[in-house]
Amino acid sequence: MSDDRDAAMAVRRAVLGDEHVARAEARTTEFTRPFQEYITTAAWGAIWTRAGLDRRTRSAITLAVLTALGCREEIAMHVRGALRNGLTATEIAEILLHTGVYAGVPRANAAFAIADEVLSEPPENPS
Repeated sequence: MSDDRDAAMAVRRAVLGDEHVARAEARTTEFTRPFQEYITTAAWGAIWTRAGLDRRTRSAITLAVLTALGCREEIAMHVRGALRNGLTATEIAEILLHTGVYAGVPRANAAFAIADEVLSEPPENPS
């Protein structure tokens, strides 16, 4: 592995959790491998490793964008990541509420339901 890929994978694991990344890697097929590599290098390597914003802020932005786009599965994954990056349940709710005004109530309503479910899960053990 290259140093850049190692750094990208370290951030991906820190934000999404080792278990999530292991599941994603286990599900990777020859067909999906190029896309998984793209996610790792573009999102986790080129963006999440940049110094201009901290991970907490990146998580807040990501939740707002995913809510606006209605990306249900990604919202759950990134609510967990936001908690790992130090956002509180109250801050997550405020992000979703704020996004609802600009992206639409139905999208925010769905995101609230997903976040509520995730926030009701038992806390993860730190790795």
